[in-house]
Amino acid sequence: MNTIEPSPSSAGQRGPVEHGIRDQIVDAAEAHFSRYGYGKTTVADLAKAIGFSKAYIYKFFDSKQAIGQAICVQCLDKVLAAGEVGMAEGKTASEKLRRFFSGIVATSAELFFEDKLLYDIAAYSAEERWPSAMAYMERAQALLKEIILLGRETGEFERKTPIDEVCEAIMMVMQSFMNPLMLKHNLDDLPEAPTKAVNLVLRSLAP
Repeated sequence: MNTIEPSPSSAGQRGPVEHGIRDQIVDAAEAHFSRYGYGKTTVADLAKAIGFSKAYIYKFFDSKQAIGQAICVQCLDKVLAAGEVGMAEGKTASEKLRRFFSGIVATSAELFFEDKLLYDIAAYSAEERWPSAMAYMERAQALLKEIILLGRETGEFERKTPIDEVCEAIMMVMQSFMNPLMLKHNLDDLPEAPTKAVNLVLRSLAP
């Protein structure tokens, strides 16, 4: 896949990266988005909540979307972190694959139920193909590739199909449960549906 530039954590941001004001803006934005929703919150609302002028906020972010991306990165990083934890806990490649997707799906659903308005930002980012959402899927596929390579090395998985084709196909199968835009339409099918999908994937990977 193509590399996305700039990185999702810095896209649309201005000023020194280490500046604490940026974190203050993001925290205030998260509170507003959580209460009122992304669409109903303006940069003027955030400026008023923090006690800054709009012009001052624009020194750090060039748009509301840039602030939304910073929040989206935090949400999606949490989802991927859960997948990585599951991946680390698995002893075999098959178990790593199961736990990887289980962690992603469970944490995504948890975020949806705990704070639907913030989760909607992640769904919106997927629909609009924000760099943060694209980077999330790219990172997930890179981790999946590590699992597939391990399975091929240990003899658990077949080796004939090109590795990129395998990874892309598995990601397409799991889209309904890990893409924020699609998961919200499949919540009633959790956890049975993704488990069945993973079972199908593992059968296809058998040597």
